[in-house]
Amino acid sequence: MLQSRLTDIDTRVARIERVVANNSLLELSNQMGELRADLRGVHNDIDQLNHALDTSRKQQRDLYADLDQRMKALEARSGVAVGGAAASSSGAGGAIGAGGAPAVGAGAAAGAGAAGNGQAVAGSDTAAYQAAFGLLKDSHFDQAVAAFQQFLATYPDSSLADNAQYWLGEAYYVNKSFPESLAAFQRVASKYPQSRKVPDALLKVGYCDYELKDFQAAHNTLAQVVANYPDTPAARLAQARLEKMAAENH
Repeated sequence: MLQSRLTDIDTRVARIERVVANNSLLELSNQMGELRADLRGVHNDIDQLNHALDTSRKQQRDLYADLDQRMKALEARSGVAVGGAAASSSGAGGAIGAGGAPAVGAGAAAGAGAAGNGQAVAGSDTAAYQAAFGLLKDSHFDQAVAAFQQFLATYPDSSLADNAQYWLGEAYYVNKSFPESLAAFQRVASKYPQSRKVPDALLKVGYCDYELKDFQAAHNTLAQVVANYPDTPAARLAQARLEKMAAENH
């Protein structure tokens, strides 16, 4: 009888051990499932960050390409105006000198002077802007800052002033001069509210606030970009940065 009871107890103990073992395996399996879910989340975050980075790079390339096209268009228009003025001056001085060459009378000389002055005025702000932008593209950031500052001081009413103010902020930003960059980008929005650069400038205001660890200000500005400029590259980048901040508990 005792032996039978011992055998029964052994059997029950073995059964209990199997149950405990199975529960442990189940717990391990659940933990593995949670880890796999966490890993998938990390992969998703990485994919989103990579996408945001690719979008940012494409935006910068598009901005540079757009600016180059605008510069070429301005150069082309300036060239046409100067050529027309020169032709008009030649026609006005209708006298023909020896050898069939146009005689340069007082009227022709005045016309040529006007054309020359027109070329200087029309091309000066464009040339200065191109020179400053070239320094930025060539990664001469300190020189680019000085050149854009000089441009804005010399040509405050230029049609390129809003762009120059924006790229001044970019030159500061890539140089990690975040307080100066913040002020430059804020000036784009305050002084040129109708500029097409305003959404990108506000995005960079949020970026600067983030770098300066003013996370509440960064959140407010980035949320403003998302709300006021939907379906734009700036809004998509702002949303990505907001999500990054949320993941970082900022």
